[in-house]
Amino acid sequence: RVRFFGGFEFTADDMKRRDLAQVGYSKGVPMGGDLSNAPKGKAPSFLVAALKDSIGANLDRIQIVKGWLDADNELHEKVFDVAWGGDRKPDANGKIPSVGSTVDVEKATWTNTIGATELITVWQDPDFDAKQYAFYYTRVIEIPTPRWTAYDAKRFGVKPLPGTRMTVTERAYTSPIWYTPSG
Repeated sequence: RVRFFGGFEFTADDMKRRDLAQVGYSKGVPMGGDLSNAPKGKAPSFLVAALKDSIGANLDRIQIVKGWLDADNELHEKVFDVAWGGDRKPDANGKIPSVGSTVDVEKATWTNTIGATELITVWQDPDFDAKQYAFYYTRVIEIPTPRWTAYDAKRFGVKPLPGTRMTVTERAYTSPIWYTPSG
């Protein structure tokens, strides 16, 4: 399950509350909504939370993808790692290293000993320009699990062809939150 809200008033304290939806709707707009009229000198902040599926894989990370139109009407996108499981630290470019993998391809199994069951954060756009149209959406990434090819290889006792992908990393995406400049 993923919740995603955008506004101009979210703080780090908001991610500690258990009434996330109430906070999200009272301070901002939900995914699919439109932000406008940015207060002078304020960048939007986003409250995002993800909860793993009860029978699925743990969560690796939450990413916010920002898209914007520049002065020449060219579209740009940038991916931000905003929350992640484990004690990994961002590199010099702000990217989080791989979570690793617990997949045993031959047995077509994995364990939930890495990642997180729940991730929640408040993130503020560090590159916000109130004059540019923009959109933001969330991508939640699970830890690797066996792909159907691994299950078939085990079940039928066959050796996969060289180069066959044997793991998959499932993802969930939200609808975007749009930013429309004033005027």
